[in-house]
Amino acid sequence: MGIEMKNKMAKRAAKEIKNNMVVNLGIGIPSLVPNHLDSDKNVLFHAENGIVGMGRAPTHGEEDENLCNAGGFPVSLVEGGSYCDSCIAFAIIRRGIIDFTILGALQVSEQGDLANWIIPGKKVPGMGGATELANKSKKVIVLMTHCDKKGRSKLVKECDLPITAKKCVDLIITDQAVFSIREQKLWLTEIFSPFTIEEVRKNTEASFCIDENVIHNKE
Repeated sequence: MGIEMKNKMAKRAAKEIKNNMVVNLGIGIPSLVPNHLDSDKNVLFHAENGIVGMGRAPTHGEEDENLCNAGGFPVSLVEGGSYCDSCIAFAIIRRGIIDFTILGALQVSEQGDLANWIIPGKKVPGMGGATELANKSKKVIVLMTHCDKKGRSKLVKECDLPITAKKCVDLIITDQAVFSIREQKLWLTEIFSPFTIEEVRKNTEASFCIDENVIHNKE
């Protein structure tokens, strides 16, 4: 997936963020979200490695080697932003202060189960704060490709990868469409051009309902 589509997904996620929210960003596509936030919004972006108040990605040559997000990528700090140790950063999550968390995923089930930390047999450093974020955030948004590298749907009837948290996802934004989960059912609410409802259905293992006001996003 190209950077243009990644930015399109991040821009769509940024529309969900309201003024004065505290928002956690996962690594990968979620880290692009601050670049698309309206300048008049006062939002504190949180990272579990100990930052509250991340800003836009720094321009090339302006990076601070001591300032990075939880994935180790350079970030900036907004006015009023602060640092803390990881114990405090996780305490913020566990206390339920986070309004939104925006995460990547390997699979999401049609009931909203999330699998995003390991593919069995592959070496990973650990799940980080994913379990706490998925269980304690007031809203969970997932940004992910619609299909994996083998063309298999990542929106599934039931996760067959180890689950991070059950029934926690509220909104899924893929490179093809936007889905919400309401009453443990998956609803198609928006389609990205050039995809059609028929194509999205063909590429989705999970069963889903179609919102009567489904949006065709041509941006």
